[in-house]
Amino acid sequence: MALDGAFLQMIANEINEDVLNSRVEKISQPSKEEIIISLRFKGGSRKLLLSANANSPRIHFTNIPLENPKSPPMFCMLLRKHLSTGRLVAVRQSSLDRVLMLDFEAVNELGDLCIVTLIIEIMGRHSNIIMVNSDNKVIDSIKRIPHDVSSVRMVLPGITYQLPPAQDKLNLLECNIEEIMARFHSCNETDVAKAIMSTLEGVSPLLAREIASLATKGLDIPKENLSDFYKERVAKEILRLKEVLTSNIKNYTVVVDEKKKLRDFTFIDVGQYGSSVSKTSFETASSLLDEFYADRDQVSRMKQRSHDLLKLLLNATERITKKLALQATELAQCANRDTLKIYGDLINSNLYAIEKGQGVAKLQNFYEEGCPEVEIKLDKRLTPSQNAQRYYAEYRKAATAEDMLNGLMAKSEQELIYLDSVFDAVSRTHGESELLEIREELAEQGYIRTTKQKNKMLKAQPPIKYRSTDGFSILCGRNNKQNDKLTLKTAKNQDMWLHTQGIAGSHVIIESEGKQISDNAITEGAMIAAFNSKGRNSAQVAVDYTLIRYVKKPAGAKPGMVIFTDFSTAYVTPDAEVVAGLLVK
Repeated sequence: MALDGAFLQMIANEINEDVLNSRVEKISQPSKEEIIISLRFKGGSRKLLLSANANSPRIHFTNIPLENPKSPPMFCMLLRKHLSTGRLVAVRQSSLDRVLMLDFEAVNELGDLCIVTLIIEIMGRHSNIIMVNSDNKVIDSIKRIPHDVSSVRMVLPGITYQLPPAQDKLNLLECNIEEIMARFHSCNETDVAKAIMSTLEGVSPLLAREIASLATKGLDIPKENLSDFYKERVAKEILRLKEVLTSNIKNYTVVVDEKKKLRDFTFIDVGQYGSSVSKTSFETASSLLDEFYADRDQVSRMKQRSHDLLKLLLNATERITKKLALQATELAQCANRDTLKIYGDLINSNLYAIEKGQGVAKLQNFYEEGCPEVEIKLDKRLTPSQNAQRYYAEYRKAATAEDMLNGLMAKSEQELIYLDSVFDAVSRTHGESELLEIREELAEQGYIRTTKQKNKMLKAQPPIKYRSTDGFSILCGRNNKQNDKLTLKTAKNQDMWLHTQGIAGSHVIIESEGKQISDNAITEGAMIAAFNSKGRNSAQVAVDYTLIRYVKKPAGAKPGMVIFTDFSTAYVTPDAEVVAGLLVK
């Protein structure tokens, strides 16, 4: 997928039509590479999202509420300094390239009006958001590019801004069809779609393939084998694309694969995949991008914010795994402890036949059938009786070690299960407050240090609320501490408790409210439990369910750890759309 130059033009048009001459109301930076500018105009306001994330660089209006960090980053503070009094006066695009410029009229430190330009470059991992002054000097950027990163084009404060190197392609809006077709036929590409991409600026692979598919009627014909008929069709489809770009008639389309994942998008109808995919239409370019990138951006933001926690959990898991392996080796060495006791008994039974100073005693083992002869090593410095006592001591030591190792290994295994549950909770967080709750939990368990200041900042989040299609209220814990509270304090005896079988996940409660809980509610509750677990991407997930009165917490168990009886098991396939439809907003 790619936000191409042609689609970027649609975004530029939307910004021009909706918020030109609006004033900057607020600037925030929800993650390392994202900026949100709230623009107010007569009659309303809009939030403009700019992202330089390598996996999802873009600019568009957004309606998704994003949680900001407690302290704004330096680049955000700099934007506020220069743009807080600003008014958006122009939106410019560099040809059909993926570079958009937002000109703001602002007041500088001397009180004079000046133009400050915010430039977003949408170029994969080289994407950037750059602020320049009226002299085209870089004030700063969200990603600084020093000389050791790129000697061709540095981006540093004080340097004159230069546009990215232009590609040798034609602007569809400025060239006639004869020029375009001449370039199309002269390029070295043999594939029609690739030849279109090589010829036209601002055309994504999906758009190029769609033009080629329409022109060749779905046939895979090399460019050099195109007949005059198909050449005319290619020219016709390119002209049709030009007409779409210059008109107000757009068909903002997202391609959805068989797994219901959003696969690609463009601004025309897509027919190249036939019936193998489905399609979803949107009214505006911004609403399409907002929906398309919502989930993956949420994951990316939380990965950035939770990086230190995930690293801590991985290190702790690795450390405990190594400890378990050592304990297992030591336990294996205790397996021959009965032999030590037998050697002590045999020596005691033959004290008369052994003399001090012997290194080895050959004795008959009367514990085995046939009394086979065994060789027992002796310490020459000890008497026969002392040698027997030495073997008894080693036996007792091995027996004690085995008991301790079994206990320690069980404790280590439980700790691994707990860390896995915390890792799962971190991977599913949706905001800074949820992360703070998990940090507090880990601090209580001794994994990290915390401060009183952080505890004051903590705002407890309520459980995630759902409602079944037949009206039952369903609550889902966000983390282990909330799971405990939900299961042990909030839920009543006749409520239903659900949890994924054998894998980390949230506790889910179906509130009975004095009624018999329906099979439908249990099925939907099981799907919610499966979705809010490590098994959310699995084809089938086993979910155990039982009445809350059969759920107990063992003394000393870690947060989220419970035992339960009298349960049944449901098998469900997690479906994000179904779960989203049950969510109480």
